[in-house]
Amino acid sequence: MQLSETEKVVTAYSVLLPFLPRRPEQVLPYAALVQWTRAQRLWQGQALYVEPHQGFAYAAGAGFRVPVGLGVTLMPLRHPYEAALQARSLAMATGQPVIAGFGPGAKQFQRGLLGASYTSPLTAAREYLTVIRRLLDGDIQSAREGEYFGCGAELAAFPAPRVDIGLGVLRPGMARLAGEIADVAITWLTPASYLRETVVPALREGAEAAGRPVPRLTAIVPLALNRPGHTAAEVALASNAAHIRAPHYIDMLRRSGVDVAGDDPLTHAAALIKGGAFLSGDLLDIAAQLADYRVAGVDEVVLNVTGVCNVSGPQAAMEELKTLLAELA
Repeated sequence: MQLSETEKVVTAYSVLLPFLPRRPEQVLPYAALVQWTRAQRLWQGQALYVEPHQGFAYAAGAGFRVPVGLGVTLMPLRHPYEAALQARSLAMATGQPVIAGFGPGAKQFQRGLLGASYTSPLTAAREYLTVIRRLLDGDIQSAREGEYFGCGAELAAFPAPRVDIGLGVLRPGMARLAGEIADVAITWLTPASYLRETVVPALREGAEAAGRPVPRLTAIVPLALNRPGHTAAEVALASNAAHIRAPHYIDMLRRSGVDVAGDDPLTHAAALIKGGAFLSGDLLDIAAQLADYRVAGVDEVVLNVTGVCNVSGPQAAMEELKTLLAELA
C-alpha cells in the first residue's frame, strides 16, 4: 500500500529500540536501520542492562555512527557533571549530534537511589538541566549551587558535535519548564490531542516567559499495524503495561481524557487506543493518526513498536519498522 505525498506529513521519523538490550550487539541492527533508511535518529529510554550511552558507543565503534537520542535517562543515576560528560562523550564517539533527554523518574525510583524523593521534581529538573547546559557551553557560572544540584567544576573544552538537552514532559508544569530551559521536549504515550491542547501551549508559555524560541517537540509514539493472532488491545498492553500502573502516567492519561480507572489492564489498554495514546490499524489508519501529531506541533515522531516486539519477537518488530519507514519517511 502506497501513501500519497500529502499523507507523508510528519517532519521527521525516528526509531526507538523496542527492547532493553542485554548484549551491546543487539543494538547494531537498529543502528544499521537508521543508517540505511530515512530514519532521523535512534532512540532508547533508560535501560538497566546495557546502559544506553554504552550501547550507542558500541554501535559507533562497530561502524554505525548515527544520530542518537536518550529519551529519557533518569536524573538520580548520575550527577549532572557526569551526565554532561557522558552526553558529550557520546557525541564525540558517534561524530553525530546527540539529544540527551533527562527526567526525574518515578518517586519510588528516586527514593530507592537517593533515600528520599525530590520534594519538587520541577526544581530538581530545572537545576539539573541548568548545570548541564552551563557545563556544555563552558559557562564559568556553572558553580552556582541549588537546592538539589550544583557544580564547582568545569568541563574541559573540546570540539564535539552539538548536544541538545531534552526534558521528559508529561504534564503542563514540566512542559512550561521545558519551554524555559530545554532544547527539546520529549513525550511518551501522549495523545496528539493532549499535545495540541495542553503540552504545546505550556511550552510556548514557558518559552515566552524566558524570551527564547519554543523548543522542538519529540513524541515517542507506541503503535502497531494490525496483525493476526493478537488484538490491538493485547499489543497495546504488551507495550505499556508498566506505564498504565505508574501514577504520573495515570495522571497524564486522565488529563488527556483516557479512562484508566478500574483494575482491568486489558480494558486500560483498549482505552489507550480509543484515546489516541496507542495507534493501531492498517498503514493508512496509522498515517492518518500520525498526521494529527504534525498538526499538534510535533517536530519528530519516534516509532515505538515495543508491543510488537513483546508479542511477536524482535524480527517482527524490525519488519514492522521497515514497513513503516518505507511508506512514511
